[in-house]
Amino acid sequence: MPKPPKPTDPTDKRAPDLVSGHITRGGSGPCYGLVSEDGIEYAVHGTGVGTLTEGSFVTLRLISRSFEVDCGPGVRASIVTR
Repeated sequence: MPKPPKPTDPTDKRAPDLVSGHITRGGSGPCYGLVSEDGIEYAVHGTGVGTLTEGSFVTLRLISRSFEVDCGPGVRASIVTR
């Protein structure tokens, strides 16, 4: 009986700096709240991002942020725009 093929890594892996979830504190910024699909709460800062609507599902590129700006409860992160 032949052996089954060795499993391979998924080809649809998400970049580690992309976070998907729902906006919990929206508005025109620069501070927002986000709860990821994993249930992690983020305090997100992003200038020039525009309006994010509370309850909307988004995927954002995030980097860790210093403690200079307080955007509320959660893991401090900044939105990277490209």
